Amino acid sequence: MDRFLTGLENATVRYLTHRKAVRLHQKLNKPKRTFLGELKGWADALVFAVFAVLLINQYLFQLFVIPTPSMVSTLDIRDRVVVSKTIYGIELYPTGPKIGSKNRQVLRDAIITFYNPEYDSKGPLFDILSQIIFSGTLSLVNIDRNEDGSIAERLFVKRAVGFPEEVVRFVDGNAQVRKAGFTSFQDEGSFRADLDLVTAPHRSIDPALYEGIHAWGSLFAYQEEGLDVNSAPNRLKSGYNEVAHLSFPPDYYTFETARTATRHLLDPTDLNLRSEASRYRRGTYVPKNAILPLGDNRDDSRDGRYFGPVDQSTINGSVVFRFWPPSRIRPMGDA
Repeated sequence: MDRFLTGLENATVRYLTHRKAVRLHQKLNKPKRTFLGELKGWADALVFAVFAVLLINQYLFQLFVIPTPSMVSTLDIRDRVVVSKTIYGIELYPTGPKIGSKNRQVLRDAIITFYNPEYDSKGPLFDILSQIIFSGTLSLVNIDRNEDGSIAERLFVKRAVGFPEEVVRFVDGNAQVRKAGFTSFQDEGSFRADLDLVTAPHRSIDPALYEGIHAWGSLFAYQEEGLDVNSAPNRLKSGYNEVAHLSFPPDYYTFETARTATRHLLDPTDLNLRSEASRYRRGTYVPKNAILPLGDNRDDSRDGRYFGPVDQSTINGSVVFRFWPPSRIRPMGDA
């Protein structure tokens, strides 16, 4: 036993002495810190961090800044939110196919993110660079801008309202829904009450202005057709006087509805005008595997009324949490 313990002691001494010698050698021969070396170390760490953030943004969750008032007051301008990127399946690459999306359908009234059908791409290289900068700075820097300096909306945030085989139309700014299999429309208020949906979608325009908005659109049609506005019916001219002080129609969709209907009446031979006027009158049909997204701020939202339903394959996430400003922090699952 003594021989064994002596051997163990000698082995331990040799091991500790060797470790001490190695550490002393490393200390004496440690490379000098240089500016380039430090810069390389920071660059490596930065590249790794950006790469990790990009992967997280693409496959797990994304930070998003609300750029417009279309969802006020559910989501105000400059609110910052967390978007779940797995809830409807995982997108392999931006605008690419999704995996794990089977049986993961969008739920009614979910606040969804999807690719803007009207987005004007500046080229794949710029798209990738802007996405890297936006994600790498945790949504603080966005170089993707429109000509007027406003943020270009590559992604939209809206509420999922119209579902497959439903028809949604707007009458004086108020949404009406025709359910699948039904022949009559139901106003959105009672539709939401029947399904126990949130009451966040709202209106802000005085209903008394709508006669003037209709007149404005009709008189604009007279001008487009090259006709003398003075030859228009007096009811249009008197109606327009109620909104003449405004610089822009407060409900542009209603303005366009009246403009298109009047142009069709003035030139019934134009088949394109007839089709467009019929679309406004009948409403928007939502095909299978599609969703009609609308903003909660119904009087100030560029949404599905203009660009139509979006395929569910283009819906890449759902807003689950608002983390900024601090006074408005809350989960968004029931918003």
